[in-house]
Amino acid sequence: MLAALLFLGVFLWRVQVLGVTEYRTSLDRQSMRRVRLPAPRGVIADRLGVRLADNRPSFCIAVYIEELKQPGRWNRTIDRVDEVISRLAAVLGLEKQVDREDIWNHIRRRLPLPFLAWRDVGGEALARWAEHSAMFPGVDVHIEPVRFYPHGSLAAHVLGYVGQSDPARDPDVPYHYYLPEVEGQYGVEKAFDDVFAGTAGGKLLRVDAAGFKYEEVHERAPVPGRGLRLTVDSRIQRAAERLLADRRGAAVVLDPRNGDVLALASSPAFDPNAFSSRLSPAVWRRLRSDPQRPLFNRAVSGTYPPGSTFKTLVALAALENRRAAGDSRFNCPGYFDIGGVRFHCWKRSGHGLVAMREALEQSCNAYFCQLGLSCGYEYIYHMAEAVGFGRPTGIRLGAELGGLLPGDAWKRSRYRDGWRAGDTCNVSIGQGALLVTPLQMAVFTAAMANGGYVFRPRLLFQPGRKGELVNDLHWSPASLQVVRGGMYDVVQDPSGTGKRARIEGVEMGGKTGTAEYGPKSDRRKYAWMIAFAPFRDARYAVAVVVEDAVSGGTTAAPMIRELMAEIFVLEREDEAAGRRRA
Repeated sequence: MLAALLFLGVFLWRVQVLGVTEYRTSLDRQSMRRVRLPAPRGVIADRLGVRLADNRPSFCIAVYIEELKQPGRWNRTIDRVDEVISRLAAVLGLEKQVDREDIWNHIRRRLPLPFLAWRDVGGEALARWAEHSAMFPGVDVHIEPVRFYPHGSLAAHVLGYVGQSDPARDPDVPYHYYLPEVEGQYGVEKAFDDVFAGTAGGKLLRVDAAGFKYEEVHERAPVPGRGLRLTVDSRIQRAAERLLADRRGAAVVLDPRNGDVLALASSPAFDPNAFSSRLSPAVWRRLRSDPQRPLFNRAVSGTYPPGSTFKTLVALAALENRRAAGDSRFNCPGYFDIGGVRFHCWKRSGHGLVAMREALEQSCNAYFCQLGLSCGYEYIYHMAEAVGFGRPTGIRLGAELGGLLPGDAWKRSRYRDGWRAGDTCNVSIGQGALLVTPLQMAVFTAAMANGGYVFRPRLLFQPGRKGELVNDLHWSPASLQVVRGGMYDVVQDPSGTGKRARIEGVEMGGKTGTAEYGPKSDRRKYAWMIAFAPFRDARYAVAVVVEDAVSGGTTAAPMIRELMAEIFVLEREDEAAGRRRA
């Protein structure tokens, strides 16, 4: 008996003292679970510091199943949890959002995490919970961070949205469980996702043999992501979106001195808050199937024929290549015939013999058909290419399109036919196969405003830093004087096609355009206007396009007037408050 006791004592000493490290390591390996904790995303603000995207706490009602576990088969535990949730629903005044299958899936996966019965619970339900919490052991409030857009749909196509992510598994830190994380899926949220994401944290949980949480051993807090300030002015953005309300179209406002994007609006829009929590399949189907296409960013992905706004580029190409002069005159009887095709002018009685500046003011189709032929399409093509048409501008937003700058090679590839004089006439008045985006037109307008400097559109606010110069076009002052003079007359002259954009006390240059599309039996129109102001020291360059409109002068010009008027009111308010626009 003494020998047996001695043997037992030695054996216990080896297990409890000598082998404690080995057995504790084995215990930790089997019972410890690493949980990855997502980091809060960085804040997005406008140029004045107004928060456009932030994080908010989502209060959830959580059930800790391990505390409600029943002896015997799992069905008894499921019954118990389901019964508790049903009682909770009655007390909190909420409808059940989970069923027995959801509970079983949570148990089957042995998640040592709370089972969320309700997400994003309101204040009234939380108050009821506080009153009755003692009645529900094993139930608590769990807080999740949720991406929040405080201004709803404002700048939705710039900000984008987030969605559930599947973080990359790190072989050096093998997490067992991953709390729900989000990543940028569209817009700025996606373009700068690595900046906003931050560094995930983690915690160690000890679980029992069934896989349920026993205790929290250690936690490492996540490091929040960095915030960014955008060049967008939320006040100008709101004004642009208000103008486009109940219409399909886009509006872009740039600072021609550096390429800063002050507003980039696309209508209709959407509320990115819908994507922050779990997006229901029904809501996603509704957004995807909506014929108005609210998820489509018309400002950077919408391609349209530019109409008469393109005539300013044709005039510059002819002047810069000395194929015409400012006093070059062509006759307009109300139409221009070539190859059996008649190009009508909007003034059917004709403009008579006109020079370039007046032709720009009156937007004479017959004049620009003849000017385009005199210039030659090669010069027009190269000028358009130098400005940036036919390729994306390079703005850091996804899904940007480059439009279409057609030429002989393109036409032979597409139609197996060479470029003809009629094609030149079509493009010279902004029709035919030529397609541009509103953002491209705003970049071109900014170049007209600043004397020929093409800046890449910039979204990150970098005060004191010069914009990224893409091209210096070296336009001559004489050419600019003629074309800008015509744009001045478009707005400021009582007979100009853009006279409805005129603002008292502000000199502005602009150009209207109307482009037709669709079958001849059901012709529709895009209404365009580009503008810059002030005329002699421009700080704003604007491009607006509206689908299914009347004309540029009737539809777009009043919108430009209203937008510019609000911009200058805001500018005066900033000056009075001592704020300077960088």
